Amino acid sequence: MKKNCEVLVVGAGPVGTTCAARLASMGLSVTLIEAEADCAHDLRASTIHAATLEMLHEIDAAVPLIELGLKAPVYQMRDRRSGEIIAFDLNEIADMTPFPYRLQCEQYHMARLLSNRLAQMDGIDVRFDCRLVGAHQTADGVVAEVEEGGQRRQIEARFIVGADGARSTVRKVLDTDFDGFTYEEKFVSISTPYPIEDVVPDLDYVNYISDPEEWLVLLRVPRFWRVLVPADGAKTDEELVSDDNADSIFTRIVGHGGVETSHRTIYKVHQRVARRFVDGRIAIIGDAAHLNNPLGGFGMNSGIHDGWNLADKLWQVLRKDAGAEALALFERQRQAVTRSFIQAQTIENMAAMGKAESEVIAAKREQMRRIHADPQARRQHLLRQSMFESLRQAQEIA
Repeated sequence: MKKNCEVLVVGAGPVGTTCAARLASMGLSVTLIEAEADCAHDLRASTIHAATLEMLHEIDAAVPLIELGLKAPVYQMRDRRSGEIIAFDLNEIADMTPFPYRLQCEQYHMARLLSNRLAQMDGIDVRFDCRLVGAHQTADGVVAEVEEGGQRRQIEARFIVGADGARSTVRKVLDTDFDGFTYEEKFVSISTPYPIEDVVPDLDYVNYISDPEEWLVLLRVPRFWRVLVPADGAKTDEELVSDDNADSIFTRIVGHGGVETSHRTIYKVHQRVARRFVDGRIAIIGDAAHLNNPLGGFGMNSGIHDGWNLADKLWQVLRKDAGAEALALFERQRQAVTRSFIQAQTIENMAAMGKAESEVIAAKREQMRRIHADPQARRQHLLRQSMFESLRQAQEIA
């Protein structure tokens, strides 16, 4: 029976659209479906690392995003109490990348750019308001049942890629455990046009500010400062997004309340990895496959790296008859990187920021001073934080 497409990608966020765009650039026929009416206006992920920008450049997406975002070559690790600043400058790795910076650009810009492009390409079908209900594998493909316009129908593909987020339907079809834990505390994210840089001295666009009582992250995107703080566990969700709580947060940052905000949200943060990323002709990537806390900006980027790796393997299978071993290699590479780098690094970042004993925080800061003072160690740190090291690690796995 003739297939509707070679690859069905479920989820039109930045991970799904990048994977679909990569597949399309390699000449594969793709159907991209998204349960919502448009790309989600999600403000949580806003950092695009240099290694990811190199991938986006291959599909002509880096330059348009750079034009929309802010280049952040320097990121700071600050001590809220002492005011000490340890600044790392990505220009030090300009010899190995044309993008020696973090790009601060909200994730929905990428998703919209790529989904709009895909919709105009021959052989590519992009369908919003199209929700995956279930799927089953056949001898030579996968049959997906979707709900669209109040009607159910089937889409037949050679492979399905699930990029459908933390509550992934594709992961449920895969029937795999999602091991890990959820942090006890909630997080409050607030966006504001207020010029925090006029009050807090010497800020860069990316600032991680440690404090055992209330750590915070200050990230600049083109129109706003984004503030991330741990939530007071004694408060209700309504209280956490209230004017009173916003006033309290900003009083501690800039000395007064009444700060204009454009967006307030709370969320739980997880550290989880699916036991399997692949089963036969079904694979999961991004938040469908692994979740981690936001410190370091690795979540969206690692998901894009999943999709890039998987697209290469699917091309090998569909165009070079590589066989199931190609997907097994994807599984080994991305499982290893996810567990040994993404999960480990984000857990370490979390421990360094907040509710640890003061001696633990002091020891971490001394470690960062040593790294910063040693040119070789500093370069290795920059390669790790910009995610080149994790790509190198994956490539070494046979």
